[in-house]
Amino acid sequence: MFLRFCGRLSASLLVLLTALWACLALWYQLPGPPAVKIGAAILWAGFGLAAIALLWRGRAARALLSYAVGFAMLMAWWGTILPSQNRVWADDVARQLSGHVDGNVVTLQNVRNFDWRSDTDYTQRWETRRYDLDRIRSIDVALSHWSGPAIAHTLVSFGFDDGQFVTFSIEIRKERGESFSSIGGFFKQFELSLVAADEHDILRVRTNVRGEDIYMYRVTLPQPEMRSLFLAYVDEAASLVRAPSFYNTLTANCTTIVYALAKRIVPGLPMDWRLLASGYLPGYLYDVGALPAGYSLEALHTQGRITERAIAADKTPGADFSQAIRRGLPGAGATP
Repeated sequence: MFLRFCGRLSASLLVLLTALWACLALWYQLPGPPAVKIGAAILWAGFGLAAIALLWRGRAARALLSYAVGFAMLMAWWGTILPSQNRVWADDVARQLSGHVDGNVVTLQNVRNFDWRSDTDYTQRWETRRYDLDRIRSIDVALSHWSGPAIAHTLVSFGFDDGQFVTFSIEIRKERGESFSSIGGFFKQFELSLVAADEHDILRVRTNVRGEDIYMYRVTLPQPEMRSLFLAYVDEAASLVRAPSFYNTLTANCTTIVYALAKRIVPGLPMDWRLLASGYLPGYLYDVGALPAGYSLEALHTQGRITERAIAADKTPGADFSQAIRRGLPGAGATP
């Protein structure tokens, strides 16, 4: 009797969870107006509840078989939803990054360098830039906090000894009028985008326009590994040009993809919950010895806050934004 009860309870929870997933999948992906989506979700919820009711009335075989067939049909439809390159994209992700490697020189096309006055008022600039891999001198990880301490967007910035900086950012490739949704990110709502941008664009828009709080950390890697990581980003950009991919809030986001790229360069990097709660990524980097020695994690955090320095740079005519935000940054001198 007890085992039968446990079996029914487990099956009921399975139906309940899959029904919840199905309702959200229908809401985010079923074509049509909201009324159609809501109606389909209500029908599926009723289907799941009916299966549970039959299960507890002793008709387990009929209930589970009918629900399994219905869910299999839903998954078949789900498999037909594929990522696309052809949508009406928002301006800031309208172009795709591409790169060409010629010996030590990498030419990046579609490097973003917008001049942001607000989120809706900006001057568009897409540039072609060249970087000498032998001149890479630094890697900085910037975490932009926009929703509490545990949630942050991860950006990786490369510095060169000629004064250039370029920042890579894994983002959603949102359509015009679309906004980020962490739940929608589980349900194929967004394609994946790799942006390469000038720091005056991609960091400044967060601190000075959107009011986000950014902390920067110098990562200690030998120059050959810096070079390899840069090339890994170029490869990732080429992969997304060849075949689009969906963003996923849990498995394909701004931090997990950086981890996957870095693991190709430094084998053996451990998986850790802080790769998912990206706001705590500095603690992970500190534990694996990737941050400057001689500082406590608290000191790295305090001295790495660049928000006020970024805002002040706007008020200083002729200020070099990248140099200004790095004043006092542990491990960073006056030049990369």
